[in-house]
Amino acid sequence: MFGVWGHPEAARLTYYGLHSLQHRGQEGAGIVVTDGETLKISKGPGLLTEVFGTGELDSLTGKAAIGHVRYSTAGEEGYENVQPLLFNSQTGSLALAHNGSLTNADALKSQLEYQGSIFQTTSDTEILAHLIRRVGFGNIEDQVKSALSILKGAYAYLIMTEKKLLAALDPNGFRPLSIGRLDGAYVLASETCAFDVIGATYEREVMPGELIIIDDTGLRSERFTMNANHAVCSMEYIYFARPDSDFDNINVHSARKRLGKQMVAEAPVEADVVTGVPDSSISAAIGYAEASGIPYELGLIKNRYVGRTFIQPTQEMRERGVKMKLSPVRGVVEGKRVVMVDDSIVRGTTSRRIVQLLRDAGAIEVHVRITAPPIEFPCFYGVDTTSKEELIAASMSIEEIRQEIGADSLEFLSKEGLLKAIGRQDQDENCGQCLACFTGKYPTEVFPDEATNSNMAAQKKTKAPTS
Repeated sequence: MFGVWGHPEAARLTYYGLHSLQHRGQEGAGIVVTDGETLKISKGPGLLTEVFGTGELDSLTGKAAIGHVRYSTAGEEGYENVQPLLFNSQTGSLALAHNGSLTNADALKSQLEYQGSIFQTTSDTEILAHLIRRVGFGNIEDQVKSALSILKGAYAYLIMTEKKLLAALDPNGFRPLSIGRLDGAYVLASETCAFDVIGATYEREVMPGELIIIDDTGLRSERFTMNANHAVCSMEYIYFARPDSDFDNINVHSARKRLGKQMVAEAPVEADVVTGVPDSSISAAIGYAEASGIPYELGLIKNRYVGRTFIQPTQEMRERGVKMKLSPVRGVVEGKRVVMVDDSIVRGTTSRRIVQLLRDAGAIEVHVRITAPPIEFPCFYGVDTTSKEELIAASMSIEEIRQEIGADSLEFLSKEGLLKAIGRQDQDENCGQCLACFTGKYPTEVFPDEATNSNMAAQKKTKAPTS
């Protein structure tokens, strides 16, 4: 998400900001602007450059804007689910963008439909708009605070009316959201890298349980809850975020390098070359090479015109995308013992295909090092892994996974090593991060029955010795 208030080129700045956030979602893009009187929207399925062709931004005139690039975790594909969502009523218009996933979405939607609400999308994002209108009293910020108090799960919201821009973060702060300044204007973004591309200055992060209100008088902060417990998603550091972004004053690239170095401390191996799976694992691979003394090389080349395979909406598209996305460099890996550093193994199919690519290019050994613990539990907070059946580590031991992907050895980083590398080891047991996909300990109430079932299944599982 990206938002601007108080700049004559708000839509164009939002476009540039979203361009730097394209890695977070590739299924759709949209921008809503306000000129102080009306809200105007342009959106569609596909990449940002496909949605906003020549001249498209010229019609989006206004001093404020919010934008969104979509990675669906709730709701089907299609134009109606592309964000921002725009709602019109007799009392004014409302635009809404959301990053995250609500754990009580089904219950709330059923209740709202029983009370007469008619939903235009299948996305859980629309629920907040109905809740805001149901409150029906006070100013917009009071309505939003009342509606947010009903929600459970992960959410970072940008909400815009003709006169105001609001930003809200859930009490756990699962998804990042930051505030910046540019030429007197306020800007908000899911990652700080978006500030750099437009020349904005980072000011601070939106805090868990905080509501930011911006209008022509300036910015003010309110709380919609005092019951906050910071638990930013660990996958932001491991996979999602761009290396040049910062969260909690921790640079993502530096954190990933430390993950690679910690991996050497926990799982060294004799090899000739280290390579990372582009792009999210390059930083960790450099760290592994520095700590081990094994040369780092570009053993895998990424086709820059293919998106991230993990966030593709179907397994068939993910598998096809791997073949199109990566090419091995035969001159680097042929006849070599290769350490392949990757950020995670979710379903296992991508890792299996990459290992085979390296072998086909002449690698005599492939040693896989994963700079995260095994993902054994579903995520209900904005990652599209809501069933344990999708997770290879939920049903297989590390040795079984090694055999499945065809590696000569396979090691995962420990939970303690993860926290140490990121810089959380000196904090209390809550550690400021969500580790639920590794530990099964969810920071919030989780409503789906599958969560309980996956916990029980993982607790009963016994692991074979690792290689």
